[in-house]
Amino acid sequence: MSWSELERLVDQAEANPSLRRSLKGCRSTPELILAARRLGYRITRIDLQRAWEEERQEYLREALG
Repeated sequence: MSWSELERLVDQAEANPSLRRSLKGCRSTPELILAARRLGYRITRIDLQRAWEEERQEYLREALG
């Protein structure tokens, strides 16, 4: 459930400059999670770690060609 919430948050932040600015102000993972939850998104630290790891793996695949 929370992974789909993270995807929804990202999609909406990409489309909404105000939301994007709100999230850019976060300086830590707990702060980002708290801000997202206050906005009604149910995300977890694990979701963010999983997204970061997927981005890292994609970057490595592209870099190694």
